Amino acid sequence: MTTTLTEIFLHSRQTLIRRVRRIVWDPQIAEDLAQETYIRAAHAARTGTVEQMEAYLHRTARNLALDHLRRRQTRAAVERPETPDHDIRDIAADQPAVDDRLAAREELDHVRAALSRLPERAQKVVVLARIEGWSNARIARHLDISERTVFNDLKLALGHCRDALARLERK
Repeated sequence: MTTTLTEIFLHSRQTLIRRVRRIVWDPQIAEDLAQETYIRAAHAARTGTVEQMEAYLHRTARNLALDHLRRRQTRAAVERPETPDHDIRDIAADQPAVDDRLAAREELDHVRAALSRLPERAQKVVVLARIEGWSNARIARHLDISERTVFNDLKLALGHCRDALARLERK
């Protein structure tokens, strides 16, 4: 089976390359697509029966060439081949700038320090409310305190954090 495919491919190779080259207008790409044609034909021959191998090779080569042409046209429509450096620098990064990350980390450290100076219950209320997303009623039941106490502890903690950040900004 593979020997027959190889013989048919070698016999048809130049014809395949010329046919593909007329579509893609690039001799190197035509060579590559002819090789891809052989690989796909070999796979098809192993997994199923191909009755007319030469016709299969020509059809596969043509389809690969047309697919390549479509991909190239799509790519050309969305890519700008000569993008100036100043345009590339203006593209937003998917991550914050280093100085923004450092500033955020410093703010987080100040908030942590401010929270660590609060009573333990107020710390637990902040974690449950703002990090775990619990409601005041659920926190009250969990800590066995009133909802009003949860509200006051949360208000105290958030005010404490706000003051810590305000002190940081004044520096």
